[in-house]
Amino acid sequence: MKTKPLLALEDLRRMAAAAEAHALAQGWAVTIAIADDGGHPLWLQRLDGAPPVSAHIAAAKARTAALGRRESKVYEDVINQGRTSFLSAPELQGMLEGGVPIVVDGHCIGAVGVSGVKSTEDAEIARAGIAALGA
Repeated sequence: MKTKPLLALEDLRRMAAAAEAHALAQGWAVTIAIADDGGHPLWLQRLDGAPPVSAHIAAAKARTAALGRRESKVYEDVINQGRTSFLSAPELQGMLEGGVPIVVDGHCIGAVGVSGVKSTEDAEIARAGIAALGA
């Protein structure tokens, strides 16, 4: 039987705080979502000024990155390169850059999704949050 690390509430708090600090330092109003390895929501935080729709988009990006075990940008690139049929992939709705998997000891244990600014900046915030784990 295999074992793998799991996210604890303190991990969520640490990642969310780091992502929030990074976003605020840049003056970016975003929503930060964290999902477990099955794409289930564990954390949702909408900063002041972030548009309401960003809560839906951030959560979808986190879910997509967790289920696919890869950054959500991979799917955006596939679609932009002409494979539009990939839009019908089941359970993947956040196929935009900004969802980043959380990988610890070679295991995807969840993902962070961010929405509210440019997609490259969303991904930057997500990575800043994940970096707080020190994994």
